[in-house]
Parts: sequence; structure tokens; C-alpha cells
Amino acid sequence: MSIKTRKISSSLKSKGFEPTEGDHTFYWFFLEGLRTHIKTKISHGTNEYGGHLLSVMRKQLKLKSALELKDLINCPMSQERYIELLKERDEL
Repeated sequence: MSIKTRKISSSLKSKGFEPTEGDHTFYWFFLEGLRTHIKTKISHGTNEYGGHLLSVMRKQLKLKSALELKDLINCPMSQERYIELLKERDEL
């Protein structure tokens, strides 16, 4: 499975992540206006993320399976559901 970085970026923003530019683009998850400890990054110059990079991103986003990551990016998982999962896993 590979996913375009533009799709990942767009999906993260719609779920409450805010980008910070630097050597890479870091996406921090914000809840009720406060930055949480949950973050991931997208490297400049990378057009697609495949297996290994998606696995790293999944762990950074505190997701337990590739299916959860796919649902977060492709939008079947709402921001509200993502917050519920994080709370269930004692991440928030």
C-alpha cells in the first residue's frame, strides 16, 4: 500500500493536526486548542509513503493497525472517533 503525501497532509489537517515547517513538515495533533504529544512528520521531496514509512507513521499516530491508519487517511474515521481511540488507549 502506498499513499500520496498530499492525501496524508490533507487528511491530517482535517483531523485536527497542524503543520510546522522545518527540515520536514511536522504535524502536531491539537485538541481544544492545545497541542498534544502526538505528532508525525512528512519529509520534503517525498511524493508517496509506502510500507515502512506508513508503519512508522502509524506508530507515531498511536494507531494499532494498518487498517486504522488507512481509515484515518481515507476519512472513514472521523476526528471524533480518532479522539475516542486515543482516549481509550490513554494517549489523551
